[in-house]
Amino acid sequence: MQHPGITGSGKPTAGKLHVVATPIGNLGDLSPRALETLKTVAAICAEDTRHTRQLLSHFGVERPLIALHEHNEGEAAAALVTRMLAGDSLALVSDAGTPLVSDPGFRLVRAARAAGIKVSPVPGASALIAALSVAGLPSDRFVFEGFLPAKASARREHLIRLASEPRTLIFYESAHRIEDSLDDAITAFGAERHAVIGRELTKLFETVLDGSLAELAERVRADPNQRKGEFVLLVQGAGEDADAKVAEGQRMYAKLVAHLPPSTAAKLAAELSGAPRKALYGGQG
Repeated sequence: MQHPGITGSGKPTAGKLHVVATPIGNLGDLSPRALETLKTVAAICAEDTRHTRQLLSHFGVERPLIALHEHNEGEAAAALVTRMLAGDSLALVSDAGTPLVSDPGFRLVRAARAAGIKVSPVPGASALIAALSVAGLPSDRFVFEGFLPAKASARREHLIRLASEPRTLIFYESAHRIEDSLDDAITAFGAERHAVIGRELTKLFETVLDGSLAELAERVRADPNQRKGEFVLLVQGAGEDADAKVAEGQRMYAKLVAHLPPSTAAKLAAELSGAPRKALYGGQG
């Protein structure tokens, strides 16, 4: 009788790499297929083994865990590929949601594919898709920008470059930077640009706020609870038919406001670009 995982020539059959989405909050979002996969693989590659062990314990899953994070992924990938070529199937998970989305994993996936190993997705929760589905913003075309730069100047420059992007913009943000990021978004996109904040999605204290960027910034400042947890920030795009003068004026205003009072920066940007001053400074000043 031929041993499972061994071909007729006596050579081992390569295992698979299963890329498994896990809940972003509500544990009921782990799919039956994901649970079955986690139970049957030889081992599970996890970004934070302590976090994943708690998840597995909740579901009664006992499988070996292998730490795979941004600091060791390049080195660990070769050994994991060798193991799969020898016949073991492995699962890859992140701390929450779909692996590789602002999380480690692409180096292992790339190495496995290069070695001819089958890489199979086990879909499930994703914070960016969950947020987009309830935002009420155009969703036929969107851009995911991940986490914004931590440094203020780099963050502003990055947002300014996106001022005329016509597609819905999606960002991840942390609790200690959400206020600053909203202020920088106002500088880059204008106070009246429509936006949505999804906070603690699928968790007990989930909130979804929508309004102008100025309104959202004020609501976050006014309520300490809205500065806790994990955030997805969605900003409506400039639109396919956006006035080029407005886009140019917003870029000028974002540059000038770093050196001049907001009302003066808006006035000068409006004169130079030909854009309405109201579109650059929310009608203030």
